[in-house]
Formats: sequence, C-alpha cells, structure tokens
Amino acid sequence: MNPKPSCFTAKIDLKIAEKLKSDLEAQGFTLSVIPHALFTAKKPGISCTLYESGSLVVQGKEMGPFIEFYLEPEILQVFHFSHPNANLDLTARIGMDEAGKGDFFGPLCVAALYADEKGIQKLAELRVKDSKRLSDESVHKLASKLREFYVYTVIRLFPTKYNELYRKFKNLNRLLGWAHAAALGDLIQKTGCKEAILDQFTEKHVMETMLKQKKIDAHLQQKVHGEEDLVVAAASILARAAFLDGLKTLSEEYQMPIPKGASAQVISAGKKLVAQFGSEVLEKVAKTHFKTITQVL
Repeated sequence: MNPKPSCFTAKIDLKIAEKLKSDLEAQGFTLSVIPHALFTAKKPGISCTLYESGSLVVQGKEMGPFIEFYLEPEILQVFHFSHPNANLDLTARIGMDEAGKGDFFGPLCVAALYADEKGIQKLAELRVKDSKRLSDESVHKLASKLREFYVYTVIRLFPTKYNELYRKFKNLNRLLGWAHAAALGDLIQKTGCKEAILDQFTEKHVMETMLKQKKIDAHLQQKVHGEEDLVVAAASILARAAFLDGLKTLSEEYQMPIPKGASAQVISAGKKLVAQFGSEVLEKVAKTHFKTITQVL
C-alpha cells in the first residue's frame, strides 16, 4: 500500500465555515487571513486553509489523525482519506479515453484498459487519477506500471494516418468513435469483458453507430467527466503517455522540440518546420484540419 499523500483537498459547504473555524481555534490552531481564502489555520505539523471557493486544503506530517478523527466524521462526513477503497465500484470493466485531440502537433491516441476487482483496488493503491491532473513525469511512471499489470489496447494515429482518416470521416468525433470502437473490440476479444465506460466526447449515438457497424456486443456507458472513474483515469494515463512518446519521436526525427497544445509556441515551431522542410512536412507532424495551420502558413 502506498503511503497517504502529504496534501489533502476537499470541497465543503461554506455554511459550515464558522463551525470549522471555531473548532480549529478550540483545537489550538492559530488563524490568519491570506489572499483568496476565508482563513488559514496552523499548529505544529498541520496547516489547514479554507478558500473562498469552498476548497479546503490540509497539509503537514501530522494531518492524518486530524483528518481521520475530526475532519472526516465532523465536517466532511465521507471517509475517502481514511478508507479510500470503501466506496470503490469493483465491477470488472473496460475504461476508455483519448489524448492529443486538442494538440496541433503529434498523434491522436486512444486507450482502453481492463481491470477486474483486484485490478481496481490496485488502481486505487497506485493513486491513479485523470492524466490532466498529473505531470508528464508522473504520467510516464504510472503508465509503465499499468502496462506491466493490466491488459490494455492503445491505438496511436500519427499525423500522416490521422490526416488520411480525417479526410475519410470528415469529422473528428466520427474518427474518434471509430478509434474507440476498434480499441474496445480488441480488448473485448482479449478479455471477454463486455462492460465498458467511456469519457463521453460527443453525442452518444456516434459511438452507438460505430459499435453497430463493427458488430461489437458491449454494454457501453458514456459518461461526462468519465475520467472520474478509476478505470477510465487509467486509460487516460496510457493514452497521454502514448501521445507524449509520439511527440518525442517526432521531435527526434526532425531534431527540434515539438510542443504540445495550439499556442504561439506551437505556431513558431510550425513556421520553423515549414522553413526547413517545406509546407508538406505539416502532413507528417500536424493535424492539418486545425485552424492553426493558417497561422503557420
């Protein structure tokens, strides 16, 4: 079991802010005011800050007993810190997510990962969460562990193939639906599991149509903010790692850093590539239907 984190964050109803403040004073905390916070409270080994947004942040080496014996039972009335596995959905399932769809450069990556009851408990122990909340370094480390312990499928479409498929589908959501259906079908064959959950990216009928076309028999749940599900979060990590590795491959091939996103830095990198290799290089490194291409050219 991994050690508990050194920082704990929770949302609370600001109606109980005064009770929290009074309780902390009674427990010997010293209170003060900092920007964007109602108050911050400190005593040796613990700091506790309540922000105007309702976010409560607790830090310090002595925070464990404070959270377990006071904060959870008295304020939060949930026990995610002291019993992180208590409310886990242990139903064996396939989680699916993608990475790279909003990035001008690099591949589009779709991942599907299967976890049974023990696998889901292990995801909790590994502290898996949505890849957008992790550093690139953490994504790579967790992806390495996931590839070691889980059955998964990753589909990575580098720009040359991506652009070819986009011209065929004429729509990013249909292309994504095709890729997700392919990954799901492959993992169903590997595992026999037909329960799946997807971080919903468009109208549900897009995926439903793709599954029918590919004759894939699955019970697919499409959920907005699906990455809150542990298995979907694990898939998001595999997809993100594949995207980062893809960017690295392109950077090495063209011997220059190729950045993420669609920022001014991306436009600058695109102009350098065009100056050195000609405009046809964009077909090999970028998603050419992005409006960013007009700024690059």
